[in-house]
Amino acid sequence: MSTKTVSEAEEIIQNNLDYTLFSWSKQKGISPIAVEHAEGVYLYDYDGKKYLDFSSGLMNVNIGHGDQRVTEAVVKQMQQAAYVTPSCATKVRGELGKKLAALCPGDLNKAFFTLCGATSIENAIKLARLYTGRHKIFSRYQSYHGATYGSMSAGGDPRRLPMDAQQAPNFIHFDIPYLYRWEYGEENLLKESVAALEKQIAYEGPGNIAAILLEGESGSSGCLKYPKGYLKAVRKICDDNGILLIIDEVMSGFGRTGKWFGFQNHGIIPDMITMAKGLTCGYLPLGCLMVSDKIVAKYDDAVMPLGLTYSAHPVSLAAALATLKIYEDDNLIENAVEMGKYLDAQIENLKEKHPCIGDWRNTGLLGCLELVKDRKTKEPLAGFNAKPEALVTSNKIAAKLKELGMYTFVRWNYLFIAPPLIVTKDQIDEGLAIISEALKIADEAIK
Repeated sequence: MSTKTVSEAEEIIQNNLDYTLFSWSKQKGISPIAVEHAEGVYLYDYDGKKYLDFSSGLMNVNIGHGDQRVTEAVVKQMQQAAYVTPSCATKVRGELGKKLAALCPGDLNKAFFTLCGATSIENAIKLARLYTGRHKIFSRYQSYHGATYGSMSAGGDPRRLPMDAQQAPNFIHFDIPYLYRWEYGEENLLKESVAALEKQIAYEGPGNIAAILLEGESGSSGCLKYPKGYLKAVRKICDDNGILLIIDEVMSGFGRTGKWFGFQNHGIIPDMITMAKGLTCGYLPLGCLMVSDKIVAKYDDAVMPLGLTYSAHPVSLAAALATLKIYEDDNLIENAVEMGKYLDAQIENLKEKHPCIGDWRNTGLLGCLELVKDRKTKEPLAGFNAKPEALVTSNKIAAKLKELGMYTFVRWNYLFIAPPLIVTKDQIDEGLAIISEALKIADEAIK
């Protein structure tokens, strides 16, 4: 009787399935990639198969995988001091804070270091309420700000819905239409969007509103574009009503949109910026809340009641400092602009081949294909928060991408394209060839 030999990859995957839980996923019947190593824009599994990482992990590995300059900085810091309490000062803490103050516009000069995007959001919410003495936070329905209770309640992502009965209080959501699905003319889009927000603020009472929280550029909700001039209008509304403006740059920050921060595409300066992802590009966990001088001044002689055990963790800070140097030394933000333009042009060619492509929305290298059943009616291939039976075609596309050697983010009728900022034209061509093959599934389904 023969016995089947279990491969190393199979054993690794089985141990993961047997003893760990996977985020945002059913726990049975899944088949994750067993990553043996990663380099540049590629992942490699234990069987030697190569996957083009076309979403930079979760839109965070901006400098690409396996850059040993970060490794060296981390090792050096660990050899000096692997951990000190947040009440201590370290050289790397001061250097990183100074660097971030130089990168941020206006009076955003003070960094409060957190662990991730969600904890940056949590502390921004707390500080906004403490500073203003108000309690309500306004945010967009189609947005994502993290998975802790406060950040999940602040976001409008449908993953919060199972916890609706337990969500944190005093979060008010509003809608921002986007041009592709707006039926009343672009000239009216800004006017109607701003008027709707002003009306909702009046209903809730501007004196009750601590902050408006928005993404610098929309990410996992579908790269939904703001009406032109919208963030400038929101900035003025905040100024007129004593409301703080918090901009979430967790996904859109650090070169992803062709600027250091996504909001810089809109000509505004917020009161607080939340950061994570591209700050260390996932090499180590780290988040940051950048705070304006006017807010910080309140705590010059009063206790600022924020804190975390791992705030300003020196090893993570060393990874961030090395990462920021790589952006500059390798001209990655300039490359994001150049490759973004090339990607836009190539997508136009792809549209001619595939009637399933309804819209392409992209800023720098933060892009998303919106797939439709009919270009004229714009009926989506799968709707917002679609049920499993409506996701059959989308799931087949995702499976085909994986089979052909691509890792990227597919959600509902959205296919995200956000490769590392080191990507080349040849690698973009390689990725779009894979996507083109997978999109034949959608084209066939809508015939």
